[in-house]
Amino acid sequence: MRVPVRRAAVLTAAVVALLLAVLLSLAVGARAVAPGEVIDALLFGGHGDSADVVREMRVPRTVVGLLVGAALALAGTVLQGITRNPIADPGVLGISQGASVGVVLAIAFAGVHTLTGYVWYAFVGAGLASVAVHAIASGGRGGATPVKLALGGAAVNALLVSLTTAVLTTRASALDEFRFWQVGSLSGRDAGIVGRIWPFLLVGVVLVLAVARGLDALALGEDVAKGLGRRVATVRIVGGLGATVLTGAGVAAAGPLAFIGLAVPHIARALVGSDHRWVLPTAAVLGPVMLLVSDTVGRIVFPPGEVPAGVMTALIGVPFLVTLVRRKAVAA
Repeated sequence: MRVPVRRAAVLTAAVVALLLAVLLSLAVGARAVAPGEVIDALLFGGHGDSADVVREMRVPRTVVGLLVGAALALAGTVLQGITRNPIADPGVLGISQGASVGVVLAIAFAGVHTLTGYVWYAFVGAGLASVAVHAIASGGRGGATPVKLALGGAAVNALLVSLTTAVLTTRASALDEFRFWQVGSLSGRDAGIVGRIWPFLLVGVVLVLAVARGLDALALGEDVAKGLGRRVATVRIVGGLGATVLTGAGVAAAGPLAFIGLAVPHIARALVGSDHRWVLPTAAVLGPVMLLVSDTVGRIVFPPGEVPAGVMTALIGVPFLVTLVRRKAVAA
């Protein structure tokens, strides 16, 4: 099978998997709803308790999962590309922790106690952390090299963890509320959050798609990329800005969900190769699949309670990544 045809087939299969994940997310939970009733509630204005559960509770939760999963997967793909670091993701580079600082400050000092209120603080925190990492890495000779970006991210991440801990130890009343957000979950997310994050996600998607060819050139090395006429600094700045916007909005909406930004890009590359024109859309589809499946499994594994999606993403994602590593399919 020719490479473009195979890639198109893989992407089509991923879209089918996403549709199934959406259907499961809408149908499965403490109250099981038959697929026929789900379709009736969505398309034909069905009535009754099941229809109300689908429309009022599960549709917003599922839409948030779609947006956040795609955002974190795209952000991880771009960050791995611009840093040429196979373990780079929003958490490693301090962006997720910046969002965490924004949320804990909002709870402790600004009196914000709603998820829709957290969004803005988390987004600003992620943006400031990203600027700090780039500023640190840009100093000295050579500018923001991959190694300096990774080290700058580690330093900023450690500082922000310390700041978060300091606030929580002095403001004990904020601890329980912050813990609910910090674990990462889609529970309790409503349509208001969707309205607040989708414009940022749209901007982030446009930015990361704009640097797809630049990421391919950068993967060959900076000197080669420059020889091909690519502006390496521009690719890194635009790609980093896009990743920051995506991460800030995604983490603000659902908390710092682990593993999606790290694992999904590697899974996408293993399926469609290293061409970012294919890797990015594939990751954007697989990210929501992983998140929605994790969230759905978390609802039923220990009934009547729920295991947060942030816990389940790691439990489900680790075997995939371990399998790829053992097959040597994970590459920088």
